[in-house]
Amino acid sequence: MAFVLLSAVLVTGFEIFSQGLRRAGDLDDYASAIVIAQSKLAAAGTEEQFKEGQGQGESEDRRFRWTVVISRSDEGAGAPGQPANSAYQLFRVDVRVAWTGIDSREHSIALATLGLGSRI
Repeated sequence: MAFVLLSAVLVTGFEIFSQGLRRAGDLDDYASAIVIAQSKLAAAGTEEQFKEGQGQGESEDRRFRWTVVISRSDEGAGAPGQPANSAYQLFRVDVRVAWTGIDSREHSIALATLGLGSRI
């Protein structure tokens, strides 16, 4: 009887331990994806001027795929139809990072920000 009880406790303990390891791996993937997304947001508008369009790529280890979309933003704009009174324009930068997890499911995160760029 003691052996059966001990084996049940060990099986339960191993299950809890393996779930914890799997969760730690998932959190590590999320942290890596956030770092990639933040670096793409930081690079937008600093490495080159804002330009509407879309860019794609993947991490060096090919686990993470990212997409950056830059578009003009109407936030803070004057009344529609009025000429622009500034040489600057707000741009919206959207970054999406996707990857396949250990569980073979597709995961993704998305971050966005606004940046000030030239109208030209």
